[in-house]
Amino acid sequence: MAEQQHSERGTAKLGVLRAMLGFLKPYRWQVIGASVALICTAGITLSIGQGLRLLVDNGFSSNASEAALNQALVLFFALVLLLATGTFVRFYLVSWIGERVSADLRKAVFAHVVTLHPGFFESQLSGDIQSRITTDTSLLQTVIGSSVSIALRNALMFVGGLIWLFISNPKLTALVMLSVPLVIVPILVFGRRVRRLSRSSQDKIASVGSFVGEAVKNIKLLQAFNHQTLDRKAFDGHVEVAFDVAIVRIKQRAWLSTVVIVLVLGAVTGMLWVGGHDVLAGRISGGELAAFIFYAVMVAASVGAISEVYGDLQRAAGATERLLELLAAENRILPPAAPAHLPVPVRGDIDFRSVSFAYASRPEHPAISNVSLQVPAGSSLALVGSSGAGKSTLIDLLLRFYDVSDGAICFDGVDIRNLDPDELRANIAMVPQQPVLFTGSVADNIRYGRPDASDAEIASAAKAAFAHEFIERLPEGYQSFVGEGGVRLSGGQRQRVAIARAILADPKLLLLDEATSALDAESEYQVQQALERLMEGRTTVVIAHRLATVINVDRIAVLENGELVASGRHSELLVQSPLYARWASLQFDDANNQAASAASES
Repeated sequence: MAEQQHSERGTAKLGVLRAMLGFLKPYRWQVIGASVALICTAGITLSIGQGLRLLVDNGFSSNASEAALNQALVLFFALVLLLATGTFVRFYLVSWIGERVSADLRKAVFAHVVTLHPGFFESQLSGDIQSRITTDTSLLQTVIGSSVSIALRNALMFVGGLIWLFISNPKLTALVMLSVPLVIVPILVFGRRVRRLSRSSQDKIASVGSFVGEAVKNIKLLQAFNHQTLDRKAFDGHVEVAFDVAIVRIKQRAWLSTVVIVLVLGAVTGMLWVGGHDVLAGRISGGELAAFIFYAVMVAASVGAISEVYGDLQRAAGATERLLELLAAENRILPPAAPAHLPVPVRGDIDFRSVSFAYASRPEHPAISNVSLQVPAGSSLALVGSSGAGKSTLIDLLLRFYDVSDGAICFDGVDIRNLDPDELRANIAMVPQQPVLFTGSVADNIRYGRPDASDAEIASAAKAAFAHEFIERLPEGYQSFVGEGGVRLSGGQRQRVAIARAILADPKLLLLDEATSALDAESEYQVQQALERLMEGRTTVVIAHRLATVINVDRIAVLENGELVASGRHSELLVQSPLYARWASLQFDDANNQAASAASES
């Protein structure tokens, strides 16, 4: 088991490395430039040790001349200028690469996420996905643009410093080398723990973000139920859990730094003791000891710096794994290798042929069982049934958000599984029960139906949706900001903007999810007028919760527990379907009783 886990960790590391190399490949010249600058600055820094030796032996010794001192100082300052120039180039290029790779990775993840089938998001929190795209990529940018450079530079300084140490004094170097294994072991041990805890910490922070997003999005409901105190306590719990995990990670890093400092500087202290006695005995010069101390401190500092950034590198590895999980998420709804095409012109004929379907999360409970329905082009079909009957599932299958388990759905005689989903959906528009508006202007939301539409076409669609009048009264007309989710508009206004969007899309197939069920009488009348105009000449499938809204459709399909139990016109179903007749009796009798009661009170 342990060997298997070790193998899996090794495979994961290779996967992370390959992925990052793939994102770095387009910027190979910048990487080469940064590498050259890195090597040059490391070499110059190492050369300063020799400059220091010359300065002590030739410039500060009792028999040194003023000219020799000046020459040594000029050489030393020249090295400093070269080091500053190389550091500028290295810092700029490395930071640029970090920002560029982070941006590319963020775009790649988002581009992939928006193509994933809706079933993927049933098991993924939106806040967690947002955290991965924002927080994790920002962490990665910091590490690539800083920590990786620090680690590589200090690795070069470590190797170069050791080489100069051996050249300067092998005996003293042996003392320094004794500490190397003692330092590497804790780095490896603590590093594994830091990586594991970093991944856990990032997951906990994502949970905090999800909780905040959910609370802010539903702030009215939260306050309406006086849930502020309970939500504060729950949020405090999430934050404290994230804090506790972070503190454990910080302790591991703190112990790592402490152990490294004690071991490395302890070895340097021993080296100074031996070297000092050698200088007093005349076995080495003061300049040689100064250079040796310089390189020893450099090696010690390099090991310390590597141990510091090792934790950051482990955090970056955890962040990269989370991002790669999103990039590796499989899209189950893909276009076929050789997609078929809809006939021209597109008519909008729909045929459900013995369709069955079960959600992956509930495979033993079919959501749809052997449903067969035909919707001729230009006609209307209403889907009625109790909650969980399968109405919304049929709409999702028609949009090919999921693929049927058995049977087929045909659009103009073509199985939709043989179509490119983009071509299929280009001929469909949907008006949901709860209209979805995006942050932006009214015009932006209507143009969502057809991005290349002109302002005149947007206004024409709004007029057809009976929305033009109220839009014109807004402070900035069509450029008025609607707020997050359209919060600045009323329910009826949001619904008419959604209808205008569908009109602008000019679909052959229209999907309506009882768009008037949550509106007042005046708004319902206006929206109903807009819907009737939208339905003209189009195939329409309506999810109906109130039978009064679908009395005049061409056909009504009665669903119960995912099965089609009856179909026909309203008058026919009142006779043929006891279930439908009972619903009609409950709804229409209740409406008549309410009307009679209102008349008697007046």
